[in-house]
Parts: sequence; C-alpha cells; structure tokens
Amino acid sequence: MISSIAWKNIWRNRVRSGVIISAITIGMLAGVFTATFYKGWVNQRLEAGVETEVSHIQIHQPEFGENFELKNFIPESAKLAEDIAKENFVSGVSPRMVAQAMIASSETGTGVKILGIDPEKEKTVTNLYTKIPDGKYFEGVKRNPILIGKKLAEKLKVKLHSKLVMTLQDSQGHLTNEAFRVCGIYSVGNGMFEEMNVFVLKTDLARFVQLDESTTHELVVHLKDHGELDSSAKTLAEKYPNLLVQNWKQMTPELGILNEYGNIYIYFFIAIILLSLGFGIVNTMLMAVMERVKEIGMLMAVGMSKFRVFWMLMLETVLLTLTGGFFGIMLGIAVTLATMKTGINLSFYAEGLEDMGYSSHVFPVIEFEMVSVIVLLVFVTGLIASIYPARKALKYKPAEAIRIDM
Repeated sequence: MISSIAWKNIWRNRVRSGVIISAITIGMLAGVFTATFYKGWVNQRLEAGVETEVSHIQIHQPEFGENFELKNFIPESAKLAEDIAKENFVSGVSPRMVAQAMIASSETGTGVKILGIDPEKEKTVTNLYTKIPDGKYFEGVKRNPILIGKKLAEKLKVKLHSKLVMTLQDSQGHLTNEAFRVCGIYSVGNGMFEEMNVFVLKTDLARFVQLDESTTHELVVHLKDHGELDSSAKTLAEKYPNLLVQNWKQMTPELGILNEYGNIYIYFFIAIILLSLGFGIVNTMLMAVMERVKEIGMLMAVGMSKFRVFWMLMLETVLLTLTGGFFGIMLGIAVTLATMKTGINLSFYAEGLEDMGYSSHVFPVIEFEMVSVIVLLVFVTGLIASIYPARKALKYKPAEAIRIDM
C-alpha cells in the first residue's frame, strides 16, 4: 500500500516530476552510451595489442631486452619450442629472430626492428596475416620479401614491390647491407607499431646476419584460454627459470593498465553523472516535502508511524530515480545496439588516434556486468538522495505541522 501511495505522490506535480525524470533519463543515456563506447574502444585496443602485436606470452634471454644483441639468443630453441607447444594450455608457438637495423628507400631512411619469422608458425600466434590490405603475406616476391607497416611505407615513400636496403651489424661485428622487396603493407591501426616493426623470413635474416637458421631470440606463445594467462606464464617461468617469461601485461604496461582500470574509469564517470543528478533529486524532493508538511503532519496525527512516513518518502525518491534510470539505460542500450554493427567513425581524428594505437572506427560493446553495476549505482543514488528529504519531513511534530500554513 505504501508503495502505491508513493507512486501516486510522484505524479501529483507532473511537471516537476517529469523534468527530473527527463534529466535522469538524459544523464543515464549519455552515461550508458559513453560507457559502452569506451568499453568497445578499450576492447579493440586490447585485442589489437594482444592478438596482432605481442600475443599472450614472450620468452627471451634475460639480457636480450637491454640492447637486442644478436649473441643473446635462446639456447636449444627448437627443442624448447616443441616442448612448449606440447603444453595443454598452448595453441601456438612461433620462434623469431630479432635484429635492429637501418632501413632506407631512395627517398629517406629510419631505424626499425627486424623480426625474422616462419610465416606458417606466425599465423598460430598473431593475426597479422589478416591485416594486409595491400599485397600478400610473403607471396609475390621471390627473393628477400619484406612486410612493412602502412606508416613506415608513408614515411619511406614506398609502395608494393619497392626496393628497400637494410643496414646492420652482423653477428661477426661487420657492417653489412641487404636489399629487400616489399611483398605486403600491413595496417593494424597503431602508427608506432607500423613504423617500427618490419617482418622478413627467418631464413633470409639468418643469412643476412650470419647466424644458423635455427637461432631464436624470441619465442612467442599463444594460449587456448586467455583467462589462464597468469597461471600459464607462471608455469612456464617455473619450468624455464633461466629465461625471461613475460605476459602481454608485463611487455606492454599501458595495455595492462587499460585492462585493470578500464572498468573503474567507466564506473567513476557514471558515478560523477549520478552525483550531479543526485543534487537535483534531493532539491526536487525537498520542494515536495515542504509543500506537504501539513499533509504529513495530519498523517502522523491520525496514527501513521514516523517509520511509515519515512519509508513512503524514501520510496517516492527511489521510484523517481529508478523510473528515469530505467528509461535512460534502455535508451542507452538501444543507441548502442543501433551502432554496434556499423560502428562510429572518428576518421576526423584518425591520424592522432592511430599514432597512439587506437582505432578510429569504434564498435560499442554491451556487457551484462557493466549494465548490472550501472543499475545498482542508480538504485544506490536514489536511496542516498532520499535520506535527507525524508529526515527533513520528520523533524516537525504532528501538532506543529498541522498548524503550518503553506
């Protein structure tokens, strides 16, 4: 009965209630859509970072990361790769040879990181082979094919089948150079990655730097279940204590921060919106209480307990908040569903976003956990906002409240 009275009381002043419900609806619409947009953006960056750039786990010699010296290779890497591939949590292993070099076209030059790979094994750990809009994945060029990023191609002013000359210090300490020809240009939406990383055949790089073809500086491991990332990395680290085993969170700390704190940022943003709306809700309910002091006094005079009066006013506030919150959340979800397939094009900011590794075409994502937390936050906001107006109504004694002339 109290809930029915509380609901009817909300609509005694339709304009005032309508305004505050509209404000909550618009606020929650903006909050939910922004949250789903940001979540989709973060998920795309994480997927690109993990599935395209670094994979799940990488293994090196501990000293290799200091200066990328060719002598710091992994001993017995072929057997090690076979053993790791047999682990039940591993879906793929790719051995890489890594070197630092200068790369030059007829126009200009720059420094790059050369990754010598086995194309078929590389397909089991990254999806780079699906990100080649121009050319093919190590096809179409017979001798010394090289796969370069879109940003590097723009910087060097080269195109498909252009010749590039790489210069480096080989394993014997001699300065040497070799000509490669572009077989494909990949695009992953990360300008820094595209500009700094080039891929060649491992056999070609081994001949170039005068190392055995089986030499490996980096073992890249892809897992069957991403949820087992930490436990899998720990298992490999314990099994191979003389090697440096790192998961993608350790190799790319910025992605780790996004993964750990992304949801916190979303909920903090929603909380700020609700906090702002909460002041409006409190103000609206205080006005409603002040207009009904005499009525509330009469209710208490005829026997309604203070607890029931308090509960009634709390219900009014909570129902008011939940009504606006419901419509806002539903509209937010509807807008998200309408843009999930086509995505939102931010091509106007594409250059700046891609330089930081973020896609300029964002696909919002709805997660049940996120929506549930937002609903809970809306309810808590209504509950907290109801306390002060309800307590304000109980400060009057029934006899005094009845005599107040409003």
